[in-house]
Amino acid sequence: MGRSKGLRGVSHLVILDKQAVQALGDPGHTKHRRVVSHVQIAASRKRRAEVVQVVVPTTVRVEAGWDRQSAAWAFASRLRIADVPLDQTHSNAAAAIRSETEVGAAEAHLGAVVHSTSAMHVTVVTGDPGSMRLVAADRQITIVVM
Repeated sequence: MGRSKGLRGVSHLVILDKQAVQALGDPGHTKHRRVVSHVQIAASRKRRAEVVQVVVPTTVRVEAGWDRQSAAWAFASRLRIADVPLDQTHSNAAAAIRSETEVGAAEAHLGAVVHSTSAMHVTVVTGDPGSMRLVAADRQITIVVM
């Protein structure tokens, strides 16, 4: 699978899944502080010159209901979390993952991001470690269960 141009030069990629995004967007969610903590840790590593990027696949963002223009999502939208669009390369990879694993579109898109990055280290913040292992296939990832 191809490497995404927007994710080159990153040494550590942190990807949020739907449950992590939902927790991030709701201060009353029991896992909110945990997800915010992981995003803040990534930000502190950036200050130490380690190239860390926190991302969310756009299909994950849609399924989680994250509207960057909504006042309800103002806190999350201020964080430095980049979107990874479902472009042609990611679409093809996600379709292949979906047909091989029967996961949903958002999980398949997340898997396509895992496989397309040139980052040496990939961390997925998730509430569903089984699906993340499935979509990662043979790619080594660190799974942080929230």
